[in-house]
Amino acid sequence: MAVPVPRSAPDAAVSILDIAHLTGEVKKLADSKIEAIRAITGNLRMLALNAMIESARAGDDGRGFAIVAQEVKGVSSEVEKVAGSLEAELSGRIGELEAMTLTMDARARGERLVDLALNAIEIIDRNLYERTCDVRWWATDAAVVDCAQNPTGPAVDLASERLGVILGAYTVYLDIWLCSTEGRVIASGRSDRYSAIGTDVSREAWFQRAVRLASGDDYACAEIAANRTLGNALVATYAASVREGGKSSGKPVGILAIHFDWGPQAQTVVNGVRFSGADKARSRALIVDAKGLVLAASDGAGILSETMSVGGKASGYSERPGGDVVAFHHTPGYETYRGLGWYGVIVQKPA
Repeated sequence: MAVPVPRSAPDAAVSILDIAHLTGEVKKLADSKIEAIRAITGNLRMLALNAMIESARAGDDGRGFAIVAQEVKGVSSEVEKVAGSLEAELSGRIGELEAMTLTMDARARGERLVDLALNAIEIIDRNLYERTCDVRWWATDAAVVDCAQNPTGPAVDLASERLGVILGAYTVYLDIWLCSTEGRVIASGRSDRYSAIGTDVSREAWFQRAVRLASGDDYACAEIAANRTLGNALVATYAASVREGGKSSGKPVGILAIHFDWGPQAQTVVNGVRFSGADKARSRALIVDAKGLVLAASDGAGILSETMSVGGKASGYSERPGGDVVAFHHTPGYETYRGLGWYGVIVQKPA
């Protein structure tokens, strides 16, 4: 229940629910005063009736008093009519005001949830934009280029060592693979942890897209998926072509793939959505793909198994059966990263 804003604190923040609460208090006060007026008019009518009875007993001497009593009765009737009219009009207007404030509150709450959904997907977009920059940059590394052109033992060792150094500085990755243009992993940054070297990745979506890239300035990516070679961890894989001489226009000599550790990174984003007060306990933040498949959830449930329909719009909110409010926002992309059609979604249960 909203708490009325103290009169002694005029600078305190006022919510729409505070206004609705105050409106309800005004209605109670008006009803109370109208009831008091009716009680008074009832007493007046009773006094007028008693006065008329007494005037009748007094005969001719009580005629003047009877006239006064009749006037009092008439006045009390008029006051009763005014009180009834006031009650009907005031109650109607206050009811409309209450409905309007509750509608405004629902709209404000829905729009705030949409903003939170947008913020979540924007953070994801900025994060994945950096991945597209990383893979294109590292694909020009001299040791990587040399190994792709001449995958001998010493070159493989040097490239793997170089990729290991990169992984030591960028802890958001599980591994980085250098692949031949035929789809065989020839170097890995974490060969001591994962048995990736020699693995055939030619059928992977990210590889098939990467071998068709027009230049070294382009990149390929795939949807979130569990990678068996990496211990079935959920990864976002981004790939770029390695080209002769490290030049963007050079002949493709290999593919570099970076495996972003999606699970903990995405969990940090959805857990970091800034719900206010008690809203956190009844709210769920999600990232879903273009088909509505849940990719991340603040409660950790339904990942890659639950679907969440948002109706295909760019953004909005709606109240579902049971009172849950579902707000969403489509990926706006970031810089040159257009996104994969994902959505930020907030589901909030009624208070």
